[in-house]
Amino acid sequence: MSSTRESRVPAGVAPADYRRAAAYRLARWCYRHLLSWPVDPLVRAAVWLREGRRRGGTFEFAGRSYPYCVHLHNRSWRNERIVEVPIVWAEIAARPGARILEIGNVAAHYQRFRRDTVDKYEPFPGVVNEDIVEFRAVRPYDLVVSISTLEHVGFDEEVRDPAKSLRVVEAIRRLAPGGLAVITVPLGYNPDLDAHLDSGRLRFDRTGCLKRVSAANAWVEASWADVRGTPYGRPFPNANALVVGWRDGPA
Repeated sequence: MSSTRESRVPAGVAPADYRRAAAYRLARWCYRHLLSWPVDPLVRAAVWLREGRRRGGTFEFAGRSYPYCVHLHNRSWRNERIVEVPIVWAEIAARPGARILEIGNVAAHYQRFRRDTVDKYEPFPGVVNEDIVEFRAVRPYDLVVSISTLEHVGFDEEVRDPAKSLRVVEAIRRLAPGGLAVITVPLGYNPDLDAHLDSGRLRFDRTGCLKRVSAANAWVEASWADVRGTPYGRPFPNANALVVGWRDGPA
């Protein structure tokens, strides 16, 4: 007759295997909820020192050098935020006192700045939970920024709308008719958006591309031909290529 303890083991699973799996789940829970905060700063410091020794902690893009973003939020050293955030933040820092709109609540997690934020789904203090296509501003913005948000529009929604990303870009023109917009888009996530970029239906005034080239999350500037068709999540986790688009002012 089985003991009470062994009676909880799923049918067909050896008790020893079940105990090992349970111990792994317990260890994972302890790390996530108890140890990640004291450990992550040490990991961040180690990554920063490694990147600093190997590459000076910078990457080159569009004629200038940017520092990699190594931050605890979303563990930026593991994904595309490591390059997206510095590019967008440089545009913000260059315009002190500008009236700024952020589409998608992303940049402010890495550094505080004065802005309005529209994010349809994320409840967060000061964030307007409204569809950006329907959003109406009190007065025009000087700068619109968006980090890895456009690929979700019309794709990760209850009703799929392959053309909605095009309407978002037009809404940005309306919201900042005489200002600048900078938008980062990971390739391979939304095939409809990729197709719009490839066909030229989604067009920016200026466009640049970046490509991830190592497991250590090194990125290099690339051409559209280099990144076209890059899959999401292969060979490295998350985005393996990015498009950065600028809208420079009136149509």
